[in-house]
Amino acid sequence: MDRPFVVCHMLTSLDGKIDGAFFGAPETAPALRAYADLRGFYACQATLYGAATMRGGYADGDAPALPAARGEVPAEWINPEGRKMGNFLISLDPKGELGFSGHALERKGRPAAHVVEALTGQAAPAYRAYLRDVGVSYLTVGRERLDCAALLRALREKFGIARLMAAGGGVTNWSLLREGLVDELSLVIAPVADGSTTAASIFAQAPFLPPHGPVPFALKEAKPLEGGALWLRYGIA
Repeated sequence: MDRPFVVCHMLTSLDGKIDGAFFGAPETAPALRAYADLRGFYACQATLYGAATMRGGYADGDAPALPAARGEVPAEWINPEGRKMGNFLISLDPKGELGFSGHALERKGRPAAHVVEALTGQAAPAYRAYLRDVGVSYLTVGRERLDCAALLRALREKFGIARLMAAGGGVTNWSLLREGLVDELSLVIAPVADGSTTAASIFAQAPFLPPHGPVPFALKEAKPLEGGALWLRYGIA
């Protein structure tokens, strides 16, 4: 393949929520531990997040006010030291809005990962210059909308990423799935329901994308876990 193998690995409630109050329920704790442990099962070199997920738990909020860029700023820049790390966090940030204090992030007990920003032509030259100044690699893939297929090819070619984990949010997951770019779906289901109407779901249709029909899956494995949780593995039917 000219792109990485992509697994969508998510922790969900019984009603398919991927955030919300159920995360704090004591009954969810065994599922949370299993979800973290199973990341090792897939041995991915990179994890991919959408802008909302990045802003909520990884980036340093929004980028500061930036001065105008001086001279030409390339559409692509790769930090050679970051590339050598071999562990990556891919951030989908079409307009170039997120802030970073450095090129590597270490969160939730996971190994440090080099940040790679996926931008479109909407990202200002000043923002690209800012990323270069803080050491964050960036790729421009698409003019107004991210070209997910082009991004995955670039990640394979330029960073040597053979296995990638998509871990949220719902719009990001659906954007990949609708383009045939998900190879496996891994769901760790906590034995808790969350009836919230505002919590995000595993897959969500973005208003800026044309409608797409249902995508069928084929069950590969179903495994009971500690505390009444369940691990489901699906391939594409």
